[in-house]
Amino acid sequence: MTLAEPVVYEEVIGKSRFIAKAAPVASEEEALAFLEWASEREATHNPYAYRIGPLYRFSDDGEPSGTAGRPILHAIEAQGLDRVAVVVVRYFGGVKLGAGGLVRAYGGVAAEALRRAGKVPIVDWAEAAFLVPFAEVGAAYRALRGLSVAEEYREEGVLLRLRLPKDRLEALAQALTEATRGRVRRM
Repeated sequence: MTLAEPVVYEEVIGKSRFIAKAAPVASEEEALAFLEWASEREATHNPYAYRIGPLYRFSDDGEPSGTAGRPILHAIEAQGLDRVAVVVVRYFGGVKLGAGGLVRAYGGVAAEALRRAGKVPIVDWAEAAFLVPFAEVGAAYRALRGLSVAEEYREEGVLLRLRLPKDRLEALAQALTEATRGRVRRM
C-alpha cells in the first residue's frame, strides 16, 4: 500500500511544534524532490525517512542519532507502506524532550499523519504492443474489451498499444493469442 495523496499533520509536544508531511513517491528522485519542497529552512530540524521497495533512507537532521529519522522510518514500515516519503519539521519550543521523548514525538507524529492518510494499493503498470493482422482486429478488440487502446496502422496490420497492470499482461497476451488463432505478434 501507498498513500493516495499527500497529507500534513501538526502537533505541539513539550512546546515544540512538530509538522509531519507525507507523500506517495515512485522513485528516489521524487522522494528527494518532495523532501526538498516539504522541508522548512527556518525550522530547527527537518528529519525525514522514505521507503521505495528495498531502498530506504533516513536522516536525523541534527537531532541525536537514532531519535528522529529511524522512528519516522519505523512509522512507515509499521503501517506496511511503500513508496512513501515523510519529513517531520520541528520548531523548538524551549523544552528539551530527551532521547526517549524525541523518539516518541517524531515517530508518533509521523505515524499519526500516515494513519490519517488515504491508502491505495500499489499497481505496477506495464506497456505492451501487439501487431494484429487486419483480418483478426475484431477478435482482438473483443479480447481487449474495457481497455484503452492506441492504434497505429501498418502495412501488415494494426499495432495496438496499451497500458495495464503488470500482473494482467501475460493473461491478456494469452487471450489475444487464442482470439486471433495465434496470429498476433507481441512487439
